[in-house]
Amino acid sequence: MRKSAMFWVIATTMVLVILAIMAAMNFPFNWVFYLTVVGQLMVIYMVYRVLTDDYTTNKTFEDFYEDHSIEGD
Repeated sequence: MRKSAMFWVIATTMVLVILAIMAAMNFPFNWVFYLTVVGQLMVIYMVYRVLTDDYTTNKTFEDFYEDHSIEGD
């Protein structure tokens, strides 16, 4: 994943964590509402950026998890 796509993942995560904190601390409703709308728009844009990223890999499903052997233990 390129840096521009990763930026949107991190920024969206931070906005939504701040939103959860603001809601738990009883911030004014309009602040929480508008930040929720902004967060939802950021999620949509983040998904678009991640799905249209030109990331490629040489891994296949046969690689399974590289840290865990497929053979019985």
